[in-house]
Amino acid sequence: MIIALSGLSGAGKTTIKNLLAEKLGLKSYSMGDLRGKMALSKGITIDELNALGLDDIASDREVDEFQTKLGETEDNFIIDGWLSWYFIPNAFKVQLTVDPDIAAERIFKARSSEEGRDDEPEYSSSEQARQIMDERLANTIARYQKWYGISLQNSENFDFTIDTTHIPATDVAAAIIAALPKNS
Repeated sequence: MIIALSGLSGAGKTTIKNLLAEKLGLKSYSMGDLRGKMALSKGITIDELNALGLDDIASDREVDEFQTKLGETEDNFIIDGWLSWYFIPNAFKVQLTVDPDIAAERIFKARSSEEGRDDEPEYSSSEQARQIMDERLANTIARYQKWYGISLQNSENFDFTIDTTHIPATDVAAAIIAALPKNS
């Protein structure tokens, strides 16, 4: 069984991935973490890495090829990434949605704590986090449309969609587990 979690920044991909991995006893992978490490190794933020991707597919290709190979050579894992559903077509594809203002608040609070990602910029407020998230989303939509001709947020690409805005992460994980095909 492969579970591919997708969702915008602040939807809870990492938290849900970790809960599912623990509950189901599966390995887990994070494409956001992988891209974040790429950005840090270049001395830039994730958004600066994404900006490079508008003109050069190389900033996405490494992660995209990693996902493709993972889906072809391994089984029994959970992966979170905006395009994991696309690169691992045999996965159970989950879309996590969230109110953008709540997502911005989550990201702002996480970045201000030890939970925050070092590849994220420092945010002065949740409003600034929202503005940067909106810019990140526009960049990502443009990159994926340009390089792959796909729509990032089309719910038809997913087997299960859940709004994480007002649901505790443990309940989101339980709902995903309940939605898994019974022969998994």
